[in-house]
Amino acid sequence: MIAAIEHLEKAVLSAAWTEGIVLRYGAFYGPGTSMGPGSEQLEMIRKRRFPVVGDGGGVWSFVHIADAAEATVAAVENGGRGVYNIVDDDPAPVAEWLPELAAMLGAKKPMRVPRFVGRLAAGQAGVVLMTELRGASNAKAKRELGWHPTHRTWRQGFQVVP
Repeated sequence: MIAAIEHLEKAVLSAAWTEGIVLRYGAFYGPGTSMGPGSEQLEMIRKRRFPVVGDGGGVWSFVHIADAAEATVAAVENGGRGVYNIVDDDPAPVAEWLPELAAMLGAKKPMRVPRFVGRLAAGQAGVVLMTELRGASNAKAKRELGWHPTHRTWRQGFQVVP
């Protein structure tokens, strides 16, 4: 999957016929997303079926779907060739954001499972997301696109999700 994404980004950035812009979005949340009201993912968290894997040290960057749409418009209107991270201002490790989201949903704290159990349930890619993912900075998108997320932190944005 990573190789496919790298290939597409390289193709977009090297296209001679256009000024290629790559937008790297954080994990979407909000209406109509996998972390929106009534979504299966939020129900899994409510029912304690979305555990923290290993140390939960994977750092996720989030973006509210409305902020992602605004960033896309800003990129079309103001962007130059390049890669822009479209994320909020507050990347956070799974061990931090998942229990906070569970509490906002009125659920018990998520269970913790060892890496090998996570690998059985979600595969190696799932384990990497939960333990090794690195957060992203939106500084370039703010500076060059003039975009600023309305939902500056997932803590603020998740409060309107349930």
